Amino acid sequence: MQKVITDDLDALTDILPPHIRQPLYQQKDISELLEVVLDLGRSPEARFPQREVVLIPKEVNEQDIDYVASRVSSFGDDNRAGIERTLHRISAIRNRKGRIIGLTCRVGRAIFGTIKVIEDLIQSGKSVLLLGRPGVGKTTMLREVARVLADDLDKRVIIVDTSNEIAGDGDIPHPAIGHARRMQVTTPTMQHAVMIEAVENHMPEVIIIDEIGTELEAQAARTIAERGVQLVGTAHGNTLENLVMNPTLADLIGGIQTVTLGDEEAKRRGTQKSILERMSPPTFDIVVEIQDWDKVAIHPDVGEAVDALLRGQPIATETRWLDEKGEVRSRKETPATTAQKTAKIKPQVRGNNLPRLYLFGVNRGRMEQMAGEMRLSPNIVNSLNYANLFITSKSYYRRKPQRVKDAEALNLPIYVLKSNTPAQIRQLLDAIYPTDSTDKAGLFKLALGEAEEAVNQVKRGRETVELSSQSAYIRRLQHLIAERNDLSSKSLGKDPHRRVRIFKQETKV
Repeated sequence: MQKVITDDLDALTDILPPHIRQPLYQQKDISELLEVVLDLGRSPEARFPQREVVLIPKEVNEQDIDYVASRVSSFGDDNRAGIERTLHRISAIRNRKGRIIGLTCRVGRAIFGTIKVIEDLIQSGKSVLLLGRPGVGKTTMLREVARVLADDLDKRVIIVDTSNEIAGDGDIPHPAIGHARRMQVTTPTMQHAVMIEAVENHMPEVIIIDEIGTELEAQAARTIAERGVQLVGTAHGNTLENLVMNPTLADLIGGIQTVTLGDEEAKRRGTQKSILERMSPPTFDIVVEIQDWDKVAIHPDVGEAVDALLRGQPIATETRWLDEKGEVRSRKETPATTAQKTAKIKPQVRGNNLPRLYLFGVNRGRMEQMAGEMRLSPNIVNSLNYANLFITSKSYYRRKPQRVKDAEALNLPIYVLKSNTPAQIRQLLDAIYPTDSTDKAGLFKLALGEAEEAVNQVKRGRETVELSSQSAYIRRLQHLIAERNDLSSKSLGKDPHRRVRIFKQETKV
């Protein structure tokens, strides 16, 4: 099917003040407009895929902000509003008193034909989870999935539309979803409840969910899948590995637990006694990593892929893309190729295979200072051709400047820092340089094994057990282990000596 794009662009430009709207219309590539940004005291900007342009030198004032806000729907708890019968999204930035001081007017487009590369997966009846960086087209693809399943396959489709991004603003959904039905959510914190309500009240064959991001939503997704309803959704994360290492969303791919093996079994497997294993069948059968608008990587059996990751084994994936003629092409990555890719994502210091770091948008002086405090000597290079790890900040990665695109073209693994703070840089160095040459995976398993042993001791009658000092991420996993065993836990001390204490829950009278 040839792609057809509808964007109702006039509806978005009509909400802008005339002196901002006029220079916007003069842009030759206005059909490719992504968003218009209005910040109090700054010049209005228009953002396009390859450039950003200042529309007028005059600064945005309060009257301009009020002009736009009065022409859109009411802003919800998530500070998002829309324009009725369109897919456009207007997001607000507020000051401490709650007054709007910034607006992001994002163009919403319905693109018909975006699921051609995964149409067979959607039609299989299996539950599919879409992953990918912001702006890569996850929500656009969900919208097309809803239309194809509802119109072409005559299935009963319910969309849980938390921010009205899938089916647009207003009570009447956008035609882009076809005959699929839409349930709105009063506040984002209630998304999990509406998910359960959808399956209990409306007998759907398919439920579509955007941005599964909390543990309650992950549990609701599992409940829906166990009732035999097909799920198609998106989650926070770029790759399957992100979900495995995310304790909040790990339940989507079966959950992770620590298992203590006997001496003979550990020897037979050639592993340590404490190992990580999948707890249960995955909620989603298939994971699709959206790498670009027309390119995806597919894990057709999530259970097998997760098991392989936990055992340190290579996993096979299928890469699909659309060629210049719009035909689907595919290539199956062999385990050897996947193993090399995995090794590049998390390079370890073994022998002379030291990470060669290329910094972009990251303070080199601060990096070297933190490395000195940790008694490390990072190899920072000045050319992408000599690097095997590209490090940048979240703000740079989102803007996708040419240097980031060059790194992706060279297939370099990219580590994205949330911010340029010493804590984030320390976490990076700790991740790529094992402490005292000890295998970090072994330390990770040992820490979770310690928590499991503490749980057993408390269950056998011990009042409280304190664990060894750990990082914030491992402490969070240790808290989850206690919670799943109906025990209480809390963190004590200050970093780097902060640790978890596990004890019995107090009985409420």
